[in-house]
Amino acid sequence: MTMKSLGLVAALALAAAACGTKEAPGPLEPTGTTGRVRFVNLINDPTRIPVNAILESVPFGVGLGYGATTPSSLPSPSTANYSAILTGDRSMVLKKTADTSVTVATITFTVAANTDYTVYATGGNGGIAVTNFVTTDPNPTPPAGQVEVAIINMSPSAGALDVFVTAPNADLAAATPTAASITYRSSSFSLFAAGTYQVRAVPAGTAAAARSSSIVLTINNVVLVGGTGRTVVIADRAAGGAPLAGFVLSDR
Repeated sequence: MTMKSLGLVAALALAAAACGTKEAPGPLEPTGTTGRVRFVNLINDPTRIPVNAILESVPFGVGLGYGATTPSSLPSPSTANYSAILTGDRSMVLKKTADTSVTVATITFTVAANTDYTVYATGGNGGIAVTNFVTTDPNPTPPAGQVEVAIINMSPSAGALDVFVTAPNADLAAATPTAASITYRSSSFSLFAAGTYQVRAVPAGTAAAARSSSIVLTINNVVLVGGTGRTVVIADRAAGGAPLAGFVLSDR
């Protein structure tokens, strides 16, 4: 095993030993600088999921079904929003949980110091290759009582969307889109006061009077706690295509 691999193992081992769920700790100095990584499974081929995620030969998540994320799904007390990972070029291998001799995908990405990343595994419906998409997550500290909300469109079938984050059952005809014309693999960031919200999406450009009858996604009871961050992920359903699915991830 290389020194880089040993350092990465040390970083993940320390993350696994961490108490609390807010964030994973960094490795002991002077092993090296770190960024933080999380993985989201959006593979919509039921024959290839759930998967085990293996990062540089170290287990990173087990039995991850559609919409599952890691390290947040790891057993307590090692749960965290992200895991501290040594900087440099990294490789994540996805194995089919039911038959770990089957490699579903191999994802390569680069980790920079003090930077957060989300690694999405996508596609696979109908036996096509699984692809991936990696985002750099700003995760700023919001002002007191505020919540940073990222919205990302990860649905290849939805087209561009207008997304509304409103009070529950607010009139969409009178609302302003939180994210307007958000296309596949693009993101939007907004600040909200703490509270309970409803997320709804309609095809981009839908006339105000037609919005309530054109909703393609609804996520109810989204609780935003001051001082935190959330990512709203819009995706295809588990088997691909419509109706759309939505997930809310904890960022901080």
